[in-house]
Formats: sequence, C-alpha cells, structure tokens
Amino acid sequence: MRSAAIGPLVLVALVCAAAAPPVHGSDSANGAVVVTARFGPRTSLTVSSRVLRFDVANPSDAVQAEVDFSAAARTQAGAEVVLSVEREQAVSGPGGAADVETSITFTGEGNGTMAGTVEGGSPAIAGRWTGSGRRTGRLIFSLRAGASGSYTLPVRFVLSSP
Repeated sequence: MRSAAIGPLVLVALVCAAAAPPVHGSDSANGAVVVTARFGPRTSLTVSSRVLRFDVANPSDAVQAEVDFSAAARTQAGAEVVLSVEREQAVSGPGGAADVETSITFTGEGNGTMAGTVEGGSPAIAGRWTGSGRRTGRLIFSLRAGASGSYTLPVRFVLSSP
C-alpha cells in the first residue's frame, strides 16, 4: 500500500523534470539579497573574588584588598558599557559583628576604571567604556575601621550595556 502512494509522486517528478527548460553553461543570473542581522548586547565578567577581606592591625591605617577583573562586551557601535560594584550585605567585623562602622573606598587600575565609595543600598560605578571589546583591570578597595580585627564584605559586580 505504501508503494502505491509513492508511485504517483515519482510520476509527477518525472513530468516536471522533462518540462524544465534546458540550462546552458553560458547562462547567468544576477540578483541582490539584502540581509539584516541584529545582535543584542552581551556581556561576560570574571572577577578574582566576590568577598573583600581586610585584616586591620592598626585602626589608624587603611588596609587594602584587590580584585582583578576581565570584562568583555558586545554592543552596538558607540554604546556604553558599565561595571558597577555594590554591597551584598553588611560589613562583618571582629567577632562576627555585623554592620560595623567602616568606610570602604576603591580606586581602579586600567583603562576606563574609576574611583568611588562602596555604600549600602546603591551600586558604585567602577568602570565605564564605549563600544565592544575586552577590558582587564584591578580594583583596589581600602577600608578604614574603628577597631583592630578581621573584616569581610561580600560584594556584587555587574557588567551591563543598556
């Protein structure tokens, strides 16, 4: 029964092939095809640490923690790419005390990096670039604390391209 259904299709194909005009090697055809492709922005970010750790020996001295980053973005021509950093939670101080009085600032090393302050509730811009590409750099965080001891601060880094 299956071969009966295939038989008429083979016959139609043979008739169409016989009715096609002959093609010569010297014949040519020209045409234009317009292709439009849109690519949305895409980002990739790698950081060396998501937790800042500070060991304060003398409260009158600032201590530092460094985070290396590699930020890559694919954007439209001239679009802005922004790296931001924000607190994930309160600073944890000596003995696990949370939300201790501290001041955390940062500076950047590398093209497009910035300086700022990490405050609760709002992200700080740590880098700003224009256009696609891969950027690498370092953010150096400084802590001033009122007491000696170990301090930790989980941070969140975000790379975006509106």
